[in-house]
Amino acid sequence: MRAGAVAWHDVECASYEADLPLWRELAALAGGPVLELGCGTGRVALDLAAAGHAVTGVDSDAELVAELARRARLQGLRVDAVCADARSLSLSGRYELVIAPMQVVQLLGGSAGRRQALERSGEHLSAGGVVAIALADPFEAVAPEDALPPLPDVREENGWLLSSRPVAVRPRRGGVAVERLRQLVAPGGELAEELHSVLLDAVSAGELEREAAAVGLAAAGRRPVPPTPDHVGSTVVMLEAAR
Repeated sequence: MRAGAVAWHDVECASYEADLPLWRELAALAGGPVLELGCGTGRVALDLAAAGHAVTGVDSDAELVAELARRARLQGLRVDAVCADARSLSLSGRYELVIAPMQVVQLLGGSAGRRQALERSGEHLSAGGVVAIALADPFEAVAPEDALPPLPDVREENGWLLSSRPVAVRPRRGGVAVERLRQLVAPGGELAEELHSVLLDAVSAGELEREAAAVGLAAAGRRPVPPTPDHVGSTVVMLEAAR
C-alpha cells in the first residue's frame, strides 16, 4: 500500500468535528450557495451538502479534489469539486458564504498570500454575503509540547495501520513548523515512517481583519471554536463587503 495525500489527510483531519456546528449554523443563516476553501476530501463540504446546501469545494491538491468528487457521487450529494489555488481563484459563481476551515489561510505563505485569498474571496461574494475564516488560537502561556494531542491520529485501511503523531512545534520566521511522525504498518507488521512538517503562519484575528480591510472586506464579528482534548481551539473571523 502506498499512503498518499488522501490517506494522510483522512488520518489527520477527518475526525475533527468541533467546528461543524458553526459551519452548519452559518450556512443555514446564509441561505444560499457555499464556497469552501481548502476542502480536502470533504470533511465540511460533504457535511453541509448532506444538510441540503449547494457547496463548491476548492483545494489546490488534485488528488484530494478527485476524492471529494468521488465521495459526493457515492453519497448522492450536490458538491462541485474544483482544483484551484485560493490565491488565484476565478469561478463563475457567486456565494452567500465563503468559509476557510482548519487554519487554511495560515498555509498561504504569509501576508501577501492571505491578502490575495481575501481579495479573491471578496470577488466571489454575493451582495450581503459573508467570509468566515478559522485561525488557530495562539499557544499563549502553554509550552507547545503541552498543547499537542497526547495520542496519535490513527486509521486502519484493509489491514494497514496509518498513524500520525505530532512530535514538535518549532518556531520559524513568521510562524511555526508543526512536525508529525507518520507511520505506516503493513498487515504483516513491517513499519515505514517519515517526518512530515507543515509551516503554519502566525496571524492574529486583528491582523487578519486589517488585511481584509485593505481589500474591501469589513470585520463582522468573531466566533469561537472551543478546544477539544485532541485539538487546539480556533477563532473564526467574520468578514463582509465594506459599505
